[in-house]
Amino acid sequence: MYHFFVTPDKICDGKVIITGSDVNHMKNVLRMKPQDEILVSDGQGQDYCCRIKSIDQESVVAEVVEKTFEGTELPAELYLFQGLPKGDKMELIIQKAVELGAKAVIPVATRRAVVKLDEKKAEKKIQRWQAIAEGAAKQSRRSMIPKVEKMMNWKEALAYAASFDLNLIPYENYKDMQETKQILQGVKEKRKIGIFIGPEGGFEEEEVDLAREQGVKPISLGKRILRTETAGLTILSVLGFLLE
Repeated sequence: MYHFFVTPDKICDGKVIITGSDVNHMKNVLRMKPQDEILVSDGQGQDYCCRIKSIDQESVVAEVVEKTFEGTELPAELYLFQGLPKGDKMELIIQKAVELGAKAVIPVATRRAVVKLDEKKAEKKIQRWQAIAEGAAKQSRRSMIPKVEKMMNWKEALAYAASFDLNLIPYENYKDMQETKQILQGVKEKRKIGIFIGPEGGFEEEEVDLAREQGVKPISLGKRILRTETAGLTILSVLGFLLE
């Protein structure tokens, strides 16, 4: 069953109205017709099994057959603070982070990040990344579309996460696996968790020190050095498993 998102105001009196780019995709790519069934989410955790009633150039109207709850969201909110990687790696990271249950992805300009984005370039990138997040949310049957936040510097990222229940920073120079296990064993009690991942060159020690001063806990992901596009997905997978 194909999955689509609408805003809550598009659901009323047992009907759902789909507009925008999804209309062209449904009509001309998926070749959908009246009586086809679809899954619609309001982006706030509520899902609806629907049957298409009509399709035109501007909108798709569907009737709600059943109000359901897919239950695909994790019991805690995971925020991935990703140091800007080179090339198209960020697209892969966002896609997989959404599939693994992240609530939001925050691009972070760290000291060793090779990529430098001015405000105009960053805005265009975020629009592209947000579209990737939406596609991944549909594919993985998420009940909401994770947000790709505006790019932040290191201090802004730490301030953003200051109120979270737990913040983690996988760090290659931190070797205490026993303490890491103890920290991770307590994640079920947390509701907001931040994950800080460095770019290709990793974090500078001063960045890690600043994070630790603000309560961010360093953890180990094992004896091997992981690429930036692997590290975040690894800890998201571990946390998802422990939370569910």
